[in-house]
Amino acid sequence: MIRESLAGTRIGVTGATGFLGTAVVERLLRCVPGCEVLVIVRPGRRGAPDRARRDILNNDCFDRLREELGRDFDDVVGSRIVAVAGDVAVDGLGLDDQGRAALGACHAVVHAAATVSFDAPLDAAVEVNLMGPARVAAAMAEASRESGLPVPHLVAVSTAYVAGTRRGDVSEALLADTPFATDVDWREEVRAARRARDDADAASREPARLARFTKAARRELGAAGTPLLAERAERVRQSWVQQRLVDAGRARARALGWPDAYAYTKALGERALLAQRRDVPLTIVRPSIVESAVAEPRPGWIRGFRMAEPVIIAYGRGLLREFPGIPEGIVDVIPVDLVCAALVAAVARGPHADGPAVYHVASGAVNPLRYRQLVDLVRAYFTEHPVYDADGQPIVVPEWSFPGRGRVQSQLQRAHRALGAAERVLGSLPVRGRQAALSARLEERRGQAERALGYVQLYGAYTETEAVFRVERLLQLWSELDDGDRTEFRFDPATVDWASYIQRVHLPAVVVHARVRASGGRREGPNRQERGRRAILSPDRQLAAFDLENTLIASNVVESYAWLATRRMATGDRLRFTLRTLREAPGLLALDRRDRGDFLRHFYRRYQDAPAGQLRDDAWELFSWLMLTKAFPAGIRRVREHRAAGHRTVLVTGALDFVIEPLKPLFDDVVCASLGEVGGRLTGELVQAPPTGEARALMLADYARQGEISLEESVAYADSASDLPLLEAVGHPVAVNPEVKLAAIARRRGWHVEHWSRAPGGPRPILPLAPRVRSSA
Repeated sequence: MIRESLAGTRIGVTGATGFLGTAVVERLLRCVPGCEVLVIVRPGRRGAPDRARRDILNNDCFDRLREELGRDFDDVVGSRIVAVAGDVAVDGLGLDDQGRAALGACHAVVHAAATVSFDAPLDAAVEVNLMGPARVAAAMAEASRESGLPVPHLVAVSTAYVAGTRRGDVSEALLADTPFATDVDWREEVRAARRARDDADAASREPARLARFTKAARRELGAAGTPLLAERAERVRQSWVQQRLVDAGRARARALGWPDAYAYTKALGERALLAQRRDVPLTIVRPSIVESAVAEPRPGWIRGFRMAEPVIIAYGRGLLREFPGIPEGIVDVIPVDLVCAALVAAVARGPHADGPAVYHVASGAVNPLRYRQLVDLVRAYFTEHPVYDADGQPIVVPEWSFPGRGRVQSQLQRAHRALGAAERVLGSLPVRGRQAALSARLEERRGQAERALGYVQLYGAYTETEAVFRVERLLQLWSELDDGDRTEFRFDPATVDWASYIQRVHLPAVVVHARVRASGGRREGPNRQERGRRAILSPDRQLAAFDLENTLIASNVVESYAWLATRRMATGDRLRFTLRTLREAPGLLALDRRDRGDFLRHFYRRYQDAPAGQLRDDAWELFSWLMLTKAFPAGIRRVREHRAAGHRTVLVTGALDFVIEPLKPLFDDVVCASLGEVGGRLTGELVQAPPTGEARALMLADYARQGEISLEESVAYADSASDLPLLEAVGHPVAVNPEVKLAAIARRRGWHVEHWSRAPGGPRPILPLAPRVRSSA
């Protein structure tokens, strides 16, 4: 029936780049060979056909069809798929004349486009989920009027959870005919959501909030320089606006009896569609929780993470110690291929003569999966097939006790606050290297607690639902199919064996999709650190730029100055100098953290009126007594390895020229700070702006341009967040003995990290003083 009904027709699909939409396109192309498929996609920079090829046809969903057609795949599929540019968030779908003509020639349209995130910003969810279906219907009516062809049949995908947070049976009926369905003015909800975006944006620009955003950026990046701090502060502001809209959507949905903004906007989208569909024939299909395929196009096929996957993986990794839920409650899951088959069958069946029809594609009424059964199956699977930690040890999964949602949220909120406080304390300390890595681990743990809290807040309502979605009309449609259709388009929920599906199909697919470690023991081949070093020292690299302080030597400008200043100082003066310097240390550290350039200008004033020639002579002694003893042998070796590999090397430092003079032969070029000189004495003023912050990135860009060097094929080594512009300027950044902020940034971005140590032995005073030069008698 289905093949014959759809032979020679054109079926439109919106949302074809998404999970369900991709599966619908594949099923039509593979199982209904006589039809043509129109996909309406946002075009991107290269146009709709390229987007369809890249984001739909290149998906592994089409591997089966590609194997069946072989070399003819591109020609056959290319002759049957038509891609037009459009956007359901825009009135008229943004279609041009050609697009409207293509739409008007459709027999039916499956509207699967949606913002499926349960925590989408309110305005985005309203524009796509609430207004989108009505826009599609209006565009179909207009296209039909222009073409003179019959109006296509609209099959709109909704969700079973439009019924809201309720108990008992939910029938396959329009919301207006459903008992206890919340009815609000959808037009007013749209106006309020659009105002919410403007209100949140205006609130984000208030001076007090802007100051907080800047403070947050500085807390994260430290003295990274004004441009990067400003860019980060703006991203913080935008994130604040987004989060405010997410919170607004969640609050409004729950106030009206829906679990989240997705169900809320889908429900009002149905009402808006019914109010504005004109004469468009309509069928509404409401799936429950759509998960991986049980059989078609292959067992376990999934695109992106759905609702359950983040929770399952977090559980398998031992990160979710508890999760709320009613053990005897129903988790209404339905495999995606059953939903696809039901949609195709609804298209083939055509619209009902007595008005819009509703189908639930859900399992709870005829084949219920209980929450305790699901948890037991998942726990048994990860007990037999554990996920492994970074050391190759199996992770033992916890046993859940099904606590209430409020209790779990409180526990996670307390953990999140405690970890955040510990992270802030550690971030204020001047630690680096492996000690600073503790802060990165704290941040990771805090992120895990934050994600777990998010899962509870987002999905907890779905594990506590007591609604049962009836499927009588769906089963009636199933009964109308012949044996051939039932084989090719299976959508009877009773045919799913949950134990087999979860343990043999879904969970193995989720583990592969999540790319978690599924085998123990030592990994074969080079580890991540070794792979990173190979990439850095590859012959393809062209330039290696090095910071100096705490990157190649465990010293800084304060120590260099202390050594030089005390070289000819009397014993009593040395004591006073030491006490004064230690007293000033906290203020100097704070200034350095605020702005490295300001710190250097301020500190180098101390060289005012110092004898230039004498300092140059003493600098060689400084190198021998202090810098060599504090050098990192692995760092010096790395410079030589780059030069041996044919890479150009450059030292970029805020240290003074006479201090680093002995290091110059190690590098091809050196960029450093210099002080003015008048009458043989230093002025204490820099000749030009110190190479710090964004100035380092600009300098490196000029250097690369002059040498025809690709920065994408270059390496940079640095230790501090103040060096972030330099590290971001190259394709291969390396954090060396990073301080707390850079350690966290490197972990988040996946940068290579090196922990280099100074040679053992040698003095380690708090403030290095030079051996005193005694005058000859």
